[in-house]
Amino acid sequence: MTLKEAVIVEGRYDKIKLRGIIDSPIIETNGFRVFHDSEKLSLIRRIAAARGILIFTDSDGAGLVIRNFLNGAVPKEQVRHCYIPQLEGKEKRKAQASKEGFLGVEGVSDEVIVEAIRKSGATIIGGESRADREISKADLYSLGLTGTENSAKLRKVLLKELDMPPYLSTNAMLTALNCLYSFEELKELMLNLG
Repeated sequence: MTLKEAVIVEGRYDKIKLRGIIDSPIIETNGFRVFHDSEKLSLIRRIAAARGILIFTDSDGAGLVIRNFLNGAVPKEQVRHCYIPQLEGKEKRKAQASKEGFLGVEGVSDEVIVEAIRKSGATIIGGESRADREISKADLYSLGLTGTENSAKLRKVLLKELDMPPYLSTNAMLTALNCLYSFEELKELMLNLG
C-alpha cells in the first residue's frame, strides 16, 4: 500500500511494523523527544507542507499526547489521523503489557493497520509510479554521501544546507530527502555544494 502522505510514528518498532505493510516514508518522533527536538519538528513541518502527514500513534495516553502535540504544531489541512482500536494485550518483544494494557501499533495485526489506514482518509496511491525517480542508497554512494572517506562530512554539509537535523542517520536522511526532493533535485543541490 503506497500513501501520498508521510507517516509519523512514535518509535522504531512501529516503523519496522509499518515498513512491511506500506511503501511510504515513515518518520519516528522518538516518543516524547519530539517535544524538545525543534529540528525534528521543523523537518516534520516541512514534510507536511510538501506532501502531508498521517499521524499513526498508539491508542494509549502517551500516543494521544504525541498526536495532540503534532496536531497543534502542523496546519490542520496538512494532517490526517490514523487510529488503531484499543485492543488489550502485550507486544511479543515485551516482558509485560504496557501501563494501560493496550497493544501499540507494533502489536496489532496487519489487517487492523490496513483498515485503520483506509478509514483515515489518507491518499492511497494505486499502481501509479512517481513522475520523478526516487533517491536510492546507490545514489547516495554515487554522490559521495556514503562509502567514502569524506562522506560523513559531506552529509553534514548537505543537511546544514537543507536545514535538516545534523544527527540524521543515513537511512533517516534518505527518507527525508525522498519526502522533499527528487533525484534530479538532489543532484543539482550536490553540484551547487561542490
